[in-house]
Amino acid sequence: MTNHLPQTARSDARDNRVRILDAARAVFGEEGLSAPMREVARHAGVGPATLYRHFPTKQALIVETFAEQRRACHAAVRDALADSDPWHGFRSLVELICELHAHSRGFTDAFMTAFPEAMDFAADREQTLRAVGELARRAQETGRLRPGFVVDDLILMLMAHRGLQDTPHDARVTASRRFAAYVIEAFRAAPERGAPTPLPPAPRLQLTHSPGTP
Repeated sequence: MTNHLPQTARSDARDNRVRILDAARAVFGEEGLSAPMREVARHAGVGPATLYRHFPTKQALIVETFAEQRRACHAAVRDALADSDPWHGFRSLVELICELHAHSRGFTDAFMTAFPEAMDFAADREQTLRAVGELARRAQETGRLRPGFVVDDLILMLMAHRGLQDTPHDARVTASRRFAAYVIEAFRAAPERGAPTPLPPAPRLQLTHSPGTP
């Protein structure tokens, strides 16, 4: 019995940690980083004390919640820089960044803004911007990326892309892929030879009314 209890406690702790992280991905993903910790605890079905025992600070929870997205971003940067075709590497990085941001409002908040709880993401942002700058230089040398492109254009793209966050998740992901395709065409130095690459499917979007409008 004495050996069984610690094992049971460890199993319960692991289960609670998994529930908390699943809840944080859902809550931060839809509501952004401004969502309170108590909402994560409620969604996970645990008390605040249990949540803070696993994650003493909101920053610690955010870092662990988006660990997978950070690894995917790091891998995308490495793959893009290693691509023997700089233009292909550049396009692939733009597509994957949009994909990652489409799936989670919280990851977008952490990557794009100066939330104190997301300070660890500043290095990710700088690494990505340096990679884009290097890729852009290489792609411009091939003549396939327009010469006027600057790294700030990636920030401009992500600011526009952030407007998709208010749409339902499935439509948001579909819209993000189409958005990325249009942006890549805008970055291209000259039209593609032959038949143009087909665009991803268009999402079904509905305009929302401002408060007080019919």
